[in-house]
Amino acid sequence: MNYKAEIPYGAYWSTPFARWQGSFANLHSIEFAAHVARLELARRKIDPKTFDYGVMGFSVPQKHSFFGLPWLTGLIGATGVGGPTLMQACATGVRTLLAATQEIEVGLAHTALVLNCDRTSNGPHLYYPNPRAPGGTGAHEDWVMDNFGYDPLGGHSMLTTAENVAKRHGFTTAEQHEVVLRREEQYRASLADGAAFLKRFMTLPFPVPAPGYKKTANTMEADEGVSQSTAEGLAKLKPVQEGGTVTFGAQTHPADGNAAIVVTTKERARELSTNPKIAVRLHGFGQARAELAYMPEATVPAAQCALAQAGKRIDQIAAIKTHNPFAINDLLFARANKIDWRTMNNHGCSLVWGHPQAPMGTRSIIELIEELAMRGGGFGLFTGCAAGDTAMSVVLEVTDA
Repeated sequence: MNYKAEIPYGAYWSTPFARWQGSFANLHSIEFAAHVARLELARRKIDPKTFDYGVMGFSVPQKHSFFGLPWLTGLIGATGVGGPTLMQACATGVRTLLAATQEIEVGLAHTALVLNCDRTSNGPHLYYPNPRAPGGTGAHEDWVMDNFGYDPLGGHSMLTTAENVAKRHGFTTAEQHEVVLRREEQYRASLADGAAFLKRFMTLPFPVPAPGYKKTANTMEADEGVSQSTAEGLAKLKPVQEGGTVTFGAQTHPADGNAAIVVTTKERARELSTNPKIAVRLHGFGQARAELAYMPEATVPAAQCALAQAGKRIDQIAAIKTHNPFAINDLLFARANKIDWRTMNNHGCSLVWGHPQAPMGTRSIIELIEELAMRGGGFGLFTGCAAGDTAMSVVLEVTDA
């Protein structure tokens, strides 16, 4: 399928990601995202008034986030722009991209800003009043920690879904650690030549603002908190769950950051592109839901749906990116599609640079575009799982305009 919407080449960005309780821990995720968007739009000479639609995604509430997208667009100077605020955990990046694509497809918008932001650090503690309970005592939760550890449908943790998949498909700890070492090696390639790959879409060194956004608190040279594992070090780790296979080394870490993509019509894409000779076209989206407590499995049928809509086979895909909160995700996806997991996730992935949830998929899609551009074009696939045993995928193409 050929959607009417395109992504102008270069009209996207991401902050570096910072491990939770790190450099971004005290920055309001929406205000921070707006601060970055103003700077990045100015660098690309894109007037905020160009937009007639917006989509914001997040998964961790912040103060005043009730006002959602209109607040964000107001902060960046796009005061006439409305649109939804969406939340689909780690699938939010694809979901928001699809929402903008659909709006352009039916002619309700011409140029949209898709912006996803999250801060897992200092997550909110929520209290739910219940005057009819004994003593009028309500219920409460720590939004981030409690939901990482408890799916209300099954009472299990996210980690349990990975262990269930490991047991069903026979994946060992050693296999998972092999994936980790390869993924860290691929990420280090993005740091070569002064982080040349990251600088294709990321401002580096990155000036971290103080909470008032008038001063610079410190500077980041790249992503903060990335592990440097060794085979010997990983081998010493014990599985987190007794009798399991998944160690702390074989899973991602919570993080903070934001990322954005501009989506527009084919005609406007040339005007907003940093290289009008390159086109980024959208061909297919997919979503799926796996069996309860088998979250990593959902990436496979979601990808199949996106490939089917795009009219492509997996062997016609030049580059594959995945959201891999667990190394098991990549082992499963590669086995199901009969491909080599070592060739996936070139230049980086969420297993290595972290898991800020909503912007994670957006950054992966941006990296996919840049990898394809470096290859001279071709089709790419991104697929990623999310809470509730769901997943979303997208197939796109980088080609001559």
